[in-house]
Amino acid sequence: MHCPFCNHADTQVMETRELEGGDSIRRRRRCAGCDRRFTTYERIELSMPDVLKSDGRRVPYERSKLEYSMKLALRKRPVSEEALDNALDQVETRLFKLGVREIPSNTIGEHVMRVLRDLDTVAYIRFASVYRQFEDIEAFADAIQEIGARAPEGTPAGEDVPAPSPAPVPPGAAIASRAGHSSRKR
Repeated sequence: MHCPFCNHADTQVMETRELEGGDSIRRRRRCAGCDRRFTTYERIELSMPDVLKSDGRRVPYERSKLEYSMKLALRKRPVSEEALDNALDQVETRLFKLGVREIPSNTIGEHVMRVLRDLDTVAYIRFASVYRQFEDIEAFADAIQEIGARAPEGTPAGEDVPAPSPAPVPPGAAIASRAGHSSRKR
């Protein structure tokens, strides 16, 4: 390690400490040339795979792009920044564990959808509508049905479970007004 003050190549480690639960190491060093002290840090650097886009381009993986798209889906939803960070970490861990050098962008999208489905169903539908490029209402309804089919038993009403659709009204049936009065004249 070169000294940042005099660029001398010979430095001595005086003290070493683990930080952040063992994820990084702090070292105090002393320069043999100018006798000044400085601190260095060692951290694990994970090499994420390159992203293979649908048009064939290869681009470096960028966490910020993934975070941006997930924040758009989670906009105005009751999800904390900590929960978003945990979700991003889950996606990155899954991608890293694949052990490949290149990963198709659609694979990343599928991992994001799995994490969002568990985090917030509204965000899942928002992300899916852009990711899967819904072209009609039937595709949108299919995505909602998929979530409804996956809802855990005993889930209280109103907790991100789609409400059942109202019963169809037979043709020619009278519909009461909002105040509860009948539609006939008095």
